[in-house]
Amino acid sequence: MDLANLDSDLIKYIIFSVAGLVVAFTVIFFILKKVGKNPRNILPVNFAHRIKVPLILFIISLVIRIGVAADIFDDSYSGIVGHIGILLLILSITWFLIIMVRVVKSGLIRKYDITAADNLAARRVYTQFNILERVAVFVITVLAIGAALMSFESIQSIGASVLASAGIAGIIIGFSAQKALGTLLAGIQIAITQPIRLDDVVIVEGEWGRIEEITLTYVVISIWDKRRLVVPTTYFIDKPFQNWTRTTSEILGTVFIYTDFHVQVDELRGELTRLLNDTPLWDGKVNVMQVTDAKADVMEIRALMSAKDSGTAWDLRVHIREKLIDYLQRNYPESLPRTRVTVLSGENEGRQV
Repeated sequence: MDLANLDSDLIKYIIFSVAGLVVAFTVIFFILKKVGKNPRNILPVNFAHRIKVPLILFIISLVIRIGVAADIFDDSYSGIVGHIGILLLILSITWFLIIMVRVVKSGLIRKYDITAADNLAARRVYTQFNILERVAVFVITVLAIGAALMSFESIQSIGASVLASAGIAGIIIGFSAQKALGTLLAGIQIAITQPIRLDDVVIVEGEWGRIEEITLTYVVISIWDKRRLVVPTTYFIDKPFQNWTRTTSEILGTVFIYTDFHVQVDELRGELTRLLNDTPLWDGKVNVMQVTDAKADVMEIRALMSAKDSGTAWDLRVHIREKLIDYLQRNYPESLPRTRVTVLSGENEGRQV
């Protein structure tokens, strides 16, 4: 419409609406900004800036609805403008709810430090709330889309006619989407039962890695050599896997040494103790050396030690293995594995070499 043809009531409405919009937004934005600066509040510091756009949309939708209720607009445009106001209201509320879900999640996990050495509780909370956040955002989005579609009268009438065949359609959709639904339900089950958590150390498909990301449908595992293994969430419900940090990050490391039968086990055991005491990789809890097997030509000696987590245990095992081999080479070279041959002919008959 041409502005010159607008009646005085509509002009006043536009002026007061714009002025009210600016004033209302300024006051609310200022209050939220001041509240966000208080560290004791659950609201984050940048909450006012995050809610700025949905707040503007919400105020606009209210202004439009007030104008429609006051019968300011022409009858030919009143329905369209009113529908736009409804859509803006749904969009702003949906946006606001998603922001609030993320703000509440951030506030609840704020006191948990996932970077700490003993982060079992933090990983449990992070895993649970990350998945629940995705579920909440998904549900809110679906409901918002449904509310927006139902605001169209044509869709409402179509829905009434389709309702009779909804049972058959539901069965067909259920069969065709059962795998997707199963994956979705597996993601929710992981959030509740938590067979895995963020930063857990796992062995999956023969690969050692850490849980990097958990979604409703798939899990990303960071392999030790920087590769990424992506598996569906149903994998951790249907198949066996190793979780090295299920209850604690502590883990035992083993080192196998193969020596001749002449080796002095007690002295080798003392060297293991000295090596463990000299390295910060050892947590000071487990220090065991035992002869675990005796084969035809060698003796198997197992060194058992403990570390605070799997990464440290790996470094500790490598360190102890290198140092024990070096110790045998320097001090007891005759105790290294050797092959014996018995000569059965001539004057050397029966002599071992």
